[in-house]
Amino acid sequence: MSAALATFLFDLDGTLIDSVELIRLSFDHAIRVHRGVEPEHDEWLAGLGTPLAVQFRRYSDDERELDAMITTYREFNALHHDRLVREYPGVHDAIEALARRGVALAIVTSKQRARARLGLERCGLSHFFDVVIGVDDVQRHKPHPEPVLAALHELGAPAETAIYVGDSPHDLASGRAAGTRTGAALWGPFPRAWLEPERPDHWLSSPRELVSL
Repeated sequence: MSAALATFLFDLDGTLIDSVELIRLSFDHAIRVHRGVEPEHDEWLAGLGTPLAVQFRRYSDDERELDAMITTYREFNALHHDRLVREYPGVHDAIEALARRGVALAIVTSKQRARARLGLERCGLSHFFDVVIGVDDVQRHKPHPEPVLAALHELGAPAETAIYVGDSPHDLASGRAAGTRTGAALWGPFPRAWLEPERPDHWLSSPRELVSL
């Protein structure tokens, strides 16, 4: 029998907050401005959940151009953030219920920590998460286990009683490599077929199923 779960780690975009349209529009805008092309949907989706520098490197190896693409992305993203970001239905109630039960909570995301905080605040979730691990907190990024391990270290929590919940294959691979259980958030943008190769421990059809874990 598996040990009881005492720690819940969450990806942010596509898992707790619905910012997927904002991310897609920001990405498309940056590629149009700097490369003059329209990204294919599957190509964009495959990179979702990894750092911007990794995503844009498919279009350029020039470091100055990469920095410019990231700047363009972030400027567009900031301009449209509050209009396009919202909580997934049921997330607040699920996180509140977990907090009442005394489980440890943390965010593990591939965006900058400060920008992750903005999304949490926009959706009324910030007060639940004292620990947020962003792209600027680690050297290696999802699907590497370092971000998940960093969150566990900050919480002082063992991997054996933790679960990492995310919507992307990168999330599930990172949690698995870190030794946590993994939960696939099926309300995110990734088709189930893209997640099945990562063999998540739990398939979650809605946020309320988090509490039953």
